[in-house]
Amino acid sequence: MKQGATELLYLDDSYLASFRANVLKSGVEGVVLDRTAFHPRGGGLVSDTGLIRHEGGEARVVEVLFCDDVVHRVEGPAPAVGSEVECVLDWEKRYRIMRMHTGLHVLAATMVEKTNALITGNNVAHDVGRVDFSLESFDRSMMEECVKEANRRLSEGHPVKTYYMDRDTVLSTPGLVKLAGRLPPDIPVLRIVEIGVVDVQADGGPHVRNTSEVGRIEATKLENKGKSNRRMYFKVIP
Repeated sequence: MKQGATELLYLDDSYLASFRANVLKSGVEGVVLDRTAFHPRGGGLVSDTGLIRHEGGEARVVEVLFCDDVVHRVEGPAPAVGSEVECVLDWEKRYRIMRMHTGLHVLAATMVEKTNALITGNNVAHDVGRVDFSLESFDRSMMEECVKEANRRLSEGHPVKTYYMDRDTVLSTPGLVKLAGRLPPDIPVLRIVEIGVVDVQADGGPHVRNTSEVGRIEATKLENKGKSNRRMYFKVIP
């Protein structure tokens, strides 16, 4: 699949830590490549970071954005248009994002199942994540029980599969769009992430191959954010 002129390599291989690409655009707004394994900011995830190595030096990728194409914002000497470059992700950061992201899916699915809540927002970085959900009562023991159950499911070692489905089918299939009030991108084909028997939904971010890679979720903070909005901050350990 593509975003503008950029092929999105991470959709089919979240473990691609380095790749070669050709530079289509290069300027003050950033670098556009014909292919990328850098995941842009979006869908509740921070963007990847890393390096673009080229004949003129080395540029650090500090943020990646979805625009008409995928734009890599860089610091340092930018590569020339038409050149071939070697790109390297900050793999330790990326892999923790993958673990956090898959953990979030299992945690959110568990919350929905146990409480009938709606997931109203989420955010994932490599070091901390949060999930917001609609629930009338602030029941700390129930929220802690959801974390305990999510960890049990993670330890079962469920495989994580990705495949594609046309948008109309996704929208007409109950449960494939999980975030309340938010539709998936207006594109004809969507990527589906299936986590064993635990969760299945439309999702465009990187994941681990098996829930056993996630480790254990630890809730670090619970907040009451209003009449019916609750927030949980979490991390994965180790």
